[in-house]
Amino acid sequence: MHRTRMFFVVLAIIGMVLLSCAPKNAKVIGVAKFVSHPALDAIEKGIVDELSKSKPDYKIDLQNANADMNTAAQIAQRFKQGKVALAVGIATPTAQALANQIKDRPVIYSAVTDPVSAGLVSSWDKGGANITGTSDMTPVREQLDLLRSLKDVKRVGNIYSSGEANSVAIAAIVKQYCQENGLEYVESTITNSSEARQAILSIANRIDGLYLGNDNTVFSALSGIAEVALEKKIPVVTADPSSAETIPVLAALGYDYYRMGVATGKIVVRVLNGEKTAEIPALLPKDSEDMSFVLNLDTAKKIGISVPQALVDKAKVIISDGQVTRK
Repeated sequence: MHRTRMFFVVLAIIGMVLLSCAPKNAKVIGVAKFVSHPALDAIEKGIVDELSKSKPDYKIDLQNANADMNTAAQIAQRFKQGKVALAVGIATPTAQALANQIKDRPVIYSAVTDPVSAGLVSSWDKGGANITGTSDMTPVREQLDLLRSLKDVKRVGNIYSSGEANSVAIAAIVKQYCQENGLEYVESTITNSSEARQAILSIANRIDGLYLGNDNTVFSALSGIAEVALEKKIPVVTADPSSAETIPVLAALGYDYYRMGVATGKIVVRVLNGEKTAEIPALLPKDSEDMSFVLNLDTAKKIGISVPQALVDKAKVIISDGQVTRK
């Protein structure tokens, strides 16, 4: 009897030692977004929904950097120390923070405009040693064409965060587009969302229309920009259909960010199932179902713009008389 009891005691001790050596959070997926706004919130929801369905045995640790680079770095350090099984970075700054800190387990990025320029991967054709994900390289030229089809714009305004690599890349495309089409390019840069309202006020009298790319700092302060634009009767076209459904910009053409979140979640599942990140190239959604075109006829009326019927027919979401209609 004594020997039997000793045998079980030894087994218990061995079990406790093995348990203490195992990663405490091996079944945790860390998900960090740069800031809360409709597009990134939609991505987060898509990721959570997909993982809850496909990997219900994993816990999801959701974090928000609140548009602060230092906080993004702290979250990355927390994920590293907590030994999450995999980390997901929503938007370029958080993805960069995770990639800088975590080298020994997978990092999946979502809504990174240019993962190559951001230093996350070396090529669009393949992933990195421990990183891959989805891109939201927005159709800038099509969005600017849309702005010009709504109004005869000669001076194009652009507000973006100088600290976001994705926004700097898009600003270069906007500037080039304006040069090619004989348009005056007027920009105003910000470093945080509190500067957004002053940014549009500083250029409002020098522009005929305003373009906003997928800048997270700007979109976290979009309400203030839209308010000034309405007062000044400036048409605003953005890259974020999600926020355009609740904030009175004139139009938005861009990705369905919930679907992008689901696509990101599917990549997470593939990696957790054993697929190598290096074998998964950056995903850039191309199907028409992945895009959305939102048109606000109420805003058009307030700023004195008559929207061509052809554009009304093309819109997937129309806002009129305060009602949102989906086709």
